[in-house]
Amino acid sequence: MKREGKEGEPQWQRVTQEFAPVCDASSRVLILGTAPSRKSRESGFYYGHPQNRFWKMLSAITAEELPRTIEQKKALLLRNHIALHDVIHSCEIIGSSDSSIRNVEPADLEGIFAVTGPIPVLCNGGTAYRLYGRFQEKKLGIGAVQMPSTSPANAAWSLERLITEWGRVLLPDIGQGK
Repeated sequence: MKREGKEGEPQWQRVTQEFAPVCDASSRVLILGTAPSRKSRESGFYYGHPQNRFWKMLSAITAEELPRTIEQKKALLLRNHIALHDVIHSCEIIGSSDSSIRNVEPADLEGIFAVTGPIPVLCNGGTAYRLYGRFQEKKLGIGAVQMPSTSPANAAWSLERLITEWGRVLLPDIGQGK
């Protein structure tokens, strides 16, 4: 549902999570984003913006070829024991700006942990981390680690720096890769 404003004012849109979680019983870590960006919704899967460095970072850490299709992305995640979802089920947002998120309905993460058991949680960026802490951590009893955002808006972090930091934290959980 779009809220039409006056000409030149930001346009709020209600966004609902359309992607199922990616996980199975062998998942050893859960990565949580905030909510799907406009480009992700258009592409039909997580981190669909061509400038987002998530898939490049993950393929470098796991020493795998960069996945192009949704099926290749799911396979890379599951092969490497990584679960993936967002912390938000629905929210109001302007464009794809995490800083504009309001009126959050949190995702039901209990279904993921019913499949995986309790596993470490890594949040892709500060907004995902704050929202997880606000809506999920106490209920689930599982803490989270804030990771640097792979978003192109996080220009302070180069791809190489993201690979190093994510690899340092992620590799002990998945037990493979570079």
